[in-house]
Amino acid sequence: MQKIIFFLFLFCLGNASAQTKVYFTVNKDSTKFQLTNDGAAHLASLPLKCIVQEYPNKINHLAVGDSDQMITPKNMHPAFYGCLDWHSSVHGHWMLVKLLKDFPSLPDAKKTREFISANMSPENLQKEAKYFNSPLSKGFERTYGWAWVLKLQQELNSWNDADGIKWRNALQPLSDTIINIWMKFLPKQTYPNRTGVHPNTAFGLVFALDYARSSGNKKFEAAIIQSAGKIFLKDKNAPAIWEPDGTNFLSPSLEEADLMRRVLNKSEFIQWFDQYYSLTSLQHLTVLPVVSDRADMTIVHLDGLCFSRSWCMKGIASMLPKTDKRKQLLIQSSIKHLKASLPNIASGAYGGEHWLASFAVYAITQ
Repeated sequence: MQKIIFFLFLFCLGNASAQTKVYFTVNKDSTKFQLTNDGAAHLASLPLKCIVQEYPNKINHLAVGDSDQMITPKNMHPAFYGCLDWHSSVHGHWMLVKLLKDFPSLPDAKKTREFISANMSPENLQKEAKYFNSPLSKGFERTYGWAWVLKLQQELNSWNDADGIKWRNALQPLSDTIINIWMKFLPKQTYPNRTGVHPNTAFGLVFALDYARSSGNKKFEAAIIQSAGKIFLKDKNAPAIWEPDGTNFLSPSLEEADLMRRVLNKSEFIQWFDQYYSLTSLQHLTVLPVVSDRADMTIVHLDGLCFSRSWCMKGIASMLPKTDKRKQLLIQSSIKHLKASLPNIASGAYGGEHWLASFAVYAITQ
């Protein structure tokens, strides 16, 4: 109970008038977090503010003339113009859908539905899909933004809700466009991107594979598995000791392992994993990153790293035998990382608040 109250008060820092509320509960052995209604409402309030906030905006657009330079973010991306950048807007929408599904009595449920409906109209999403038709735009948001679109589509596809059905039908043309582009890209990807930020290949393929399997898209699934095997299967002795970089919100080595646990069967994965990590390297990844300045838009990425490490470690641990000492190491580290950054989601700085809640919700609900 003391741990719960400690994190509870940290959530309320900076707002002296805030009433004490329990945002999440932790079971007796601290191995499972559960969002409460208050916690879901608190987290939902963050993307609810920014999915309709056009500025500040980090526009990732390759202009071909003066007219391109004068297009506003909302004109260019009428569905996903908020939350500083396109991909953050997409996973902000995913998070709101996820919370509406899991917590239908959210205080702002009506407002949330209205905002999503306004953004994710068929007309707006057709324009989003059309944006990718230009030869110079086919690499836009490759592959991080692509992955989150498919995660949003996957979430909507499994929701028997009138609004959810409307949104998923409107989103499908954009998802299909991205799948077609991805299918053409996979055979050309000779080398993976092993970065700890947006272009990370393994992260994108994880979400793509989850979507392919949930939607029954066997062709897409087979292409992903083939590509993952081609570029990752022979990897050994991951240099995890080099992690993290100063702007990481993904662990390059853990993301790869999180992908390969989906690609390989259990015995194959354990054999691959034994050669991939030394125990020393794995132990190094259990050390919490230091976030020195949460007002800095890239240093705050390291809070996101805590969340992504957490969900990767939890997933990898599920593949290891009970007798494997690495299993308990990963489970304990997963919880430690989650605890470390949960209190810092609402830091008051837009650099973290426009996206971190999505990572937290994904880490908690996996």
